[in-house]
Amino acid sequence: MKLTLKLVTAAATAACCAQAASADTVSLRAVGTWGSLTNYQKHEGPFFNELLEKASGGSIIGDIKPQTELGLKGFEIMRLVKNGVFDFAFGLPGYVAAENAIFEGGDLSSLTQDIDTQRQVSDAYFPTLEKAFEEIYGAKLLMLYPFPSQTLWCNGEVSGLGDLSGKKIRVYSTTLGDFVEGVGGTSVTVPFAEVIPALEKGVVDCGITGTMSAYKANWHQVATHAYTLRVGWGLAFGAMNMKSWNKLNADQQALLTSEIADLNDRMWAETATEDEIAISCITGGKCDIGEPGAMTLVEPSQADLNRRNEVATDVILARWAERCGAECADNWNSTVGEILGLTAQIK
Repeated sequence: MKLTLKLVTAAATAACCAQAASADTVSLRAVGTWGSLTNYQKHEGPFFNELLEKASGGSIIGDIKPQTELGLKGFEIMRLVKNGVFDFAFGLPGYVAAENAIFEGGDLSSLTQDIDTQRQVSDAYFPTLEKAFEEIYGAKLLMLYPFPSQTLWCNGEVSGLGDLSGKKIRVYSTTLGDFVEGVGGTSVTVPFAEVIPALEKGVVDCGITGTMSAYKANWHQVATHAYTLRVGWGLAFGAMNMKSWNKLNADQQALLTSEIADLNDRMWAETATEDEIAISCITGGKCDIGEPGAMTLVEPSQADLNRRNEVATDVILARWAERCGAECADNWNSTVGEILGLTAQIK
C-alpha cells in the first residue's frame, strides 16, 4: 500500500513537472536569408534548427527555413514578423529601407573598405536601428552581421573607377544606386537569379553582389573582370517580434541574448575569411571549395579611393541625408560619422 502510494505520488509529481516544463517550452518560427550561402548553411540554419534547443535544454525550440525555400523576396519579411507570421527573421536592412531611410545608415555604399571598420560602424549604429525596429515593426533587434563585401563584377574590361562611367550596373538598394550614379553609371535593378542572363545579353554591363555570392552563383562564367572596390557589406540583421520576445521568461531571454551574441561573433569571424577565399576562387587562384574561375582581378588604386571619397560626401551621404532628414543625419554624424570622419549634409 505504501509502495503503491509512493508510486502514485511519484507519477503525479512527474506529470506535474512535465506539464510545467511543457508550459515553459517556447517554439520560435524563423525565416533565414539565402539557403545556398554560408550564413544560412553554417550559422542561421543550425542555430535555430539544432543549437538553440540543445543550449536551452529543450526550453526553446526553433524552426527555420531560408527565404529562398519559402519563396520570399526579402522585402516582405519584416512585415510578416510584425504581423506575427514569423517570430524571428534574418534579413538585410536594404529590404526594409523603403519603410524608412534610417535603415540604410549602417551600410551606406562604399564608406568602409575593411571589415573591422564595418563592425565599429555596426556597433555604433546599433542603438539607432534598435529603436527603429521597435517603433516601425514592433520588433526587438538582437544582432547585426555582414555578408562578404559587395564588389563589382563586369562583363567587359574595367581598369578602375573611371571605367564605370556610362555602364549599366545591377544594384539591389538605393544607396548602391547612389554610388553607381555618382561615378557616372546607370543603376539597374535586377533580381539576383536573373543577373547572369542580364550580363550575357547586355542588359547590364556589371553587377554588384558579395564575393562569395558571385562565386557560388557562377557569375565568373559570364563576367570577365572583378573590380574589388568595396561598395557595401550586405549588413544583415536578426530581429524578433516583440510580443514573441515578451513571451519568453527572464532565463530564456538571457539565454537567447547570450547565444545570439556568440552567433554574431562567429558570423563576423567567418565573413572576414570569405572575401579572400572567394576572390582567389573566382580569379583562378587556389580554390578548395570548388572549380576556380578565370576572371581578371582589378584592385582599386589610390586615385580610385580618393574619387570614392568625393562621391561618398557629395552624392551618397548627401542623397541619404535628404531621404532621411536633418535629425536622422545629425544622429548619424554623431555616431557613424565620428568613426569614419565623414559628415552627412543635405545639399
